[in-house]
Amino acid sequence: MNDLVYSLNATMPVFLVILIGYILNRLGMFTEGFIASSNKFIFNVCLPVMVFADLAKENIIASFNGSLVIYSAVITTIAFALIWLCARLFIKDRSIIGAFVQASYRSSVAVMGFAFMQNIYGSSGLIPMIIIGCVPLYNIYAVTVLTFEAEDARNDPDKKNKLKKAAVGIIKNPIIIGIIAGCIGSLLNVYSIMPPILDKTLTNLSAIATPLSLIVIGASFEGRKAIAKIKPTAACCAVKLIIMPLVFITAAVLLGFRDEALLALVIMLGSPTTPSCYIMAKNMKNDGVLTSSVIAATTLLSSVTLTFWIFIVRTMGYIS
Repeated sequence: MNDLVYSLNATMPVFLVILIGYILNRLGMFTEGFIASSNKFIFNVCLPVMVFADLAKENIIASFNGSLVIYSAVITTIAFALIWLCARLFIKDRSIIGAFVQASYRSSVAVMGFAFMQNIYGSSGLIPMIIIGCVPLYNIYAVTVLTFEAEDARNDPDKKNKLKKAAVGIIKNPIIIGIIAGCIGSLLNVYSIMPPILDKTLTNLSAIATPLSLIVIGASFEGRKAIAKIKPTAACCAVKLIIMPLVFITAAVLLGFRDEALLALVIMLGSPTTPSCYIMAKNMKNDGVLTSSVIAATTLLSSVTLTFWIFIVRTMGYIS
């Protein structure tokens, strides 16, 4: 019962903010221009600053766990490759492939991971190791699939041009830049010498990222169109919340991961699809309707599924 209450407290407020965004937009509070400008602001400013701040504040060297970093990177790569392959083979509507793939493998570990670990252990634990291992790959793979499956790319037979676009997109991706800057900031311990004015400014920008993303997701949610895409939404939810955790948590247990390391992996695999998926999909001309539907659905359902995975590993004695 405690696990259920804890999980609901972590996920339902997120879902309710999305719902508020939807209601406010239906009441005429927002304009299309505001939503479009907010998307760009979040993607280019708020999210990179948030990732930088989360990483730069941590002592990466002191908490480094090589096996956890490698495992999270490997399973991210395997999941991405298999999901993209299966999407190419089984999805007839080519316009949703990029959004489907991204929404299926990317989790909100960078947003929700710290909150979960602090609730359980009173600290961020090994979440920074997960962020180093998977979040750069989340973004690199997202840029790649969204570039190749974008509306304008599907009619472009020039593979070299696609690869060039993907490479440029990866290099210029604001979130990847934020991750690199955050790792460097951690190594240099920049927060120990950072003026309070700059610290508070970065904190304020970081604080805007998640709630504004959720408001924009809700405001952009198109119910009728989303219902028409209920099948791919359901498939995404099954892959994200059931299949991936089942396969990779089992593998983690067999490989000997326990306690904080295993819990960090459970959070990574069981967390809902990250709100930044929607921002990237919209900015890179992919399906925003499917993406917002998956974010809303996985956020709601993860209150049950993530609780279930935590309950299982605790009951079996793998997490103390």
